[in-house]
Amino acid sequence: MVKCSSSSFTLLAVVLLFLSTLLASSSSSSNNSEKQALIQSRWWSHDHNISNHCYWTGIICDYSGSVQEIDGWDLNVNSKSLLQLQNLNLTAFPNLVYLDLRGMGLTGSIPKEIGTLKKLKRLYLFDNNLHGKLPPTLSNLTQLENLDVSGNSLSGIIPSTFHQLQNNLASISLASNQINGSIPSIFTNFSHLTYLNLSHNKLSGVIPSQIFLLTNLDYLLLSSNQLSGLIPPNIANTSIWHIDLSQNQLTGSTLFPIHNCFSPVTLDLSYNSLNGSIVSQTGCVVKLNLSHNFISGDITFSFGVNSMMESLDLSYNNFTGKLHKELANLRYINLSYNSLDFYQDTDYCYFQQESLIGCNTPSFKSCQKSKSKHLLVITLPIACTILFTILVIILFARRTKGKKIEERTAKNGDLFSVWNYDGKIAFEDIIEATHDFDIRYCIGTGAYGSVYRAQLPSGKIVALKKLHQVESQNPSFDKSFRNEVKMLSQIVHRNIVKLHGFCLHNRCMFLVNEYMERGSLFYALSIDDEAKELSWSKRVNIIIGTANALAYMHHDCSPPIVHRDVTSSNILLNSELHAVVSDFGTARILDPDSSNRTLQVGTYGYLAPELAYTMRVTEKGDVYSFGVVALETLMGRHPKELILSLLDSCNNKNIMVKDLLDSRIRIPLCQRDTEAIVQVVKLALACLRSNPKLRPSMQQVVHELSTSKQSLLLPLDEITVHQLIA
Repeated sequence: MVKCSSSSFTLLAVVLLFLSTLLASSSSSSNNSEKQALIQSRWWSHDHNISNHCYWTGIICDYSGSVQEIDGWDLNVNSKSLLQLQNLNLTAFPNLVYLDLRGMGLTGSIPKEIGTLKKLKRLYLFDNNLHGKLPPTLSNLTQLENLDVSGNSLSGIIPSTFHQLQNNLASISLASNQINGSIPSIFTNFSHLTYLNLSHNKLSGVIPSQIFLLTNLDYLLLSSNQLSGLIPPNIANTSIWHIDLSQNQLTGSTLFPIHNCFSPVTLDLSYNSLNGSIVSQTGCVVKLNLSHNFISGDITFSFGVNSMMESLDLSYNNFTGKLHKELANLRYINLSYNSLDFYQDTDYCYFQQESLIGCNTPSFKSCQKSKSKHLLVITLPIACTILFTILVIILFARRTKGKKIEERTAKNGDLFSVWNYDGKIAFEDIIEATHDFDIRYCIGTGAYGSVYRAQLPSGKIVALKKLHQVESQNPSFDKSFRNEVKMLSQIVHRNIVKLHGFCLHNRCMFLVNEYMERGSLFYALSIDDEAKELSWSKRVNIIIGTANALAYMHHDCSPPIVHRDVTSSNILLNSELHAVVSDFGTARILDPDSSNRTLQVGTYGYLAPELAYTMRVTEKGDVYSFGVVALETLMGRHPKELILSLLDSCNNKNIMVKDLLDSRIRIPLCQRDTEAIVQVVKLALACLRSNPKLRPSMQQVVHELSTSKQSLLLPLDEITVHQLIA
């Protein structure tokens, strides 16, 4: 046995003390370097009265006091001449994992020192005035998950060294710059990529065919470039659900059928040089834009019957031949400025006049004459046999109900095929299915209408939203109801309730929507057994679905739409707990040329605070409501106490994120769930900012939610609300 003397222990203690002091000194020195770099940038001059830089605006440190996040896009920097990225010494931040400098008006180029941030996972430099080339040193950021430098004046080619980023990079946006050259084939190896946006640049050459086979890619946006060549045949097997190749120089065959039905596909090939005839089968494409090309030949009517197609734009082409009335069944159809043949055929009468502009159609006034004449021919024999019909009805009135339903089913067929959205053919079926809207079939009542569950003769179950008789006489309610019809008629999105048909009549007014078996999110959260079925991953998916719906309304609808009543009661769940947004009675089309001032409409507790004094409806009001719903989904209750505490920074410093979560289900143990929850809470808090200008857009929210989650350096039980408030 070796015996140690007291002098040996003394020496060991001295060595350990020296090493501890050395490490502490090194950490202190590093932290001081970070603080000095922040001071020298002159971006945080208004925070100098706070000694600890970890509490400065947009700065988050790890447990050792080293800067982990820099979120400077909401900084109030007075002098525009100071806003150069080179002013921030990036080499001073060895532990930085999140750098967000969006919309700061930064000038100059991206410094090569950016490559020293070896731990960086998110880099956001979009919406600035940066110029120059993408530095090759960006390839040193091998931990990078999200890269967005869109909305600048960057030039040059995409560095081939970017292949070093393929292991972790999930989201890339280089859009709205002046980047040239070809699309490098290296992107085909980015197996984790979910979002690729290279639109609005000067890219040329062909599209790499293997890019369509990336299994995780959801968005491929290559519009407004100078891309040429054929559409790669691999598009037929793609699982990408939003593809935009518009405003390029693509040629050759028009379309390949897309067969992978994992999700519906939106495909935009407009403003190219496509020619030849159109392929009749489009597989999973639900929204197709082929306008402004040189496509010729006949338009097959299978788009409206045998496919998933719901929106079709074939305007500004060279189509000829017969116009098929079946195409009028699509939710949106535009055949303007073609050379279709009409002759004496009146099938064009089934279309809206706006969808056939410039097609040399006969006068639409003749449609009314034709319909009147046709109606007279039908009415006369009916009038002659009406007495006989009454006698027949009386004789067979005692037949069994089952036989009656069987005959009605054979006569009326499937609601979704024959109704054609006019509310006439299936009206009697609906009255019978609900026993004239008997209260037994009522599953919910709202401010101006009730919702009924109805099983039609075809076996399909639908939800009927019926306007109350009293409210139907009220012009404001009537207008709101008709507004909902207008909204849903033009919307095609998997996270927005689908409109199957409607009836607008003075006897009764109702919508026929898809039926959601699990009812509203509010109902699910208010019932303990229902709430326990909503796991953390399911709740996050509900939040993502809601965000996708609102982002679509704000950005992809033309003109944009605000919902104005986003609540947990208006988010519906099906049997698989997939969420859709419903109840568009108070939706409003945003007119960019108006002030958007209107009466305050919405549900108390979800309304943005600025509506109380501005009465101005904007999409940022929806963003605020989304923040409330997101927190409510995680908390299992309305977050009114938390919202009040946000008004006083002293009150939220000690609020732990774990204490907010719904106690009816177990605290998340999975790291992925924990990261997702923290990300949602942080985004929701940003959506609840009192100043609407400081709230993110719904597009930014969706982008954040669709990217990989940021690794947490602290356990969940140590994260406070104050730390997540940017």
